[in-house]
Amino acid sequence: MKPVLRDWAELLRVSALFTVPGDALAGAAAAGLRPNRRTALAVGASLCLYEAGMALNDWADRDEDAVDRPHRPIPSGRVKPAAALAAAAGLTGAGLALAYRAGRPAGLVATALAGTVWAYDLRLKHTPAGPAAMAAARSLDLLLGATATTGRLTKPPLLPATALGAHTYAVTTVSRNETQGGAAGAPLAALGVTTLLGALTAARTPLPGAGTDHPHPHPLWAGVPQGRNGWAQRPTVRSRTGVRGGAPVASARGVAQVALAATYIATAAKPYLHATLNPSPPLTQRAVGGGIKAMIPLQAALAARSGNLRTAAALTTLIPVARKLARKVSPT
Repeated sequence: MKPVLRDWAELLRVSALFTVPGDALAGAAAAGLRPNRRTALAVGASLCLYEAGMALNDWADRDEDAVDRPHRPIPSGRVKPAAALAAAAGLTGAGLALAYRAGRPAGLVATALAGTVWAYDLRLKHTPAGPAAMAAARSLDLLLGATATTGRLTKPPLLPATALGAHTYAVTTVSRNETQGGAAGAPLAALGVTTLLGALTAARTPLPGAGTDHPHPHPLWAGVPQGRNGWAQRPTVRSRTGVRGGAPVASARGVAQVALAATYIATAAKPYLHATLNPSPPLTQRAVGGGIKAMIPLQAALAARSGNLRTAAALTTLIPVARKLARKVSPT
């Protein structure tokens, strides 16, 4: 990678970029639809707004980083402050343009997301409201995907959005001590939140309004009797390979939920535990990185819990890519 490209990759935290598409895809799954063209627009908008936040973050923290992290692109002189601010503004505009192409409801959610990102970086980051603002941004990102996909804001994606927001709140709380360390309570609390979210995500009962792998919205299944295990008993569909639908689908969904929830817990729990036992800056930074990387299996688990195994499988392919890139460019 050329020096200039590496400088911008570091500024924009490209290794964390792979945690972004899953927000919109999990939102589409929660809304009961397969991803469509508007979902793709939402993913593009999310990527732009996320990178805008990264550039704005380092611009706003340039004086602080000059003391605590002089190796960062802006304080080291590798990226000019004006260039970072211009990138933040340009990426925000691009993100909003893409969102509004997906429809006015999606555009309004994206506007709220952009406002939250700018408010966090410029004002709220170092206040008690910081973690809540970051959590709200991630929740809105999932709702952006759901709203763009369906063309309207519905209730089913609210619970997955809350789960993703809770995880983000925990990671952000830990990150507030990553340069000084010395706070064992934050990673310990994050470990508890991760364990609880993993257990809830692995539960067999689907989220209210959960969708299916059927190409049509889940409301088409309204009135279908529910089985004792809580899964909708869809009409049996004959195929060349035999019978599919009903219990086998529910079984595969349950296995995927448990496996992905376990992957989520395993990804975040170990670095959180290490930071709890020794809250030094390096281990605290690793805990933050682990929490960021854990977002992908969490998104995949939420997609599986909503009934879209294809989306869950697609998201799992991003896990090794994000890990590999994190070794070259820090996600924090």
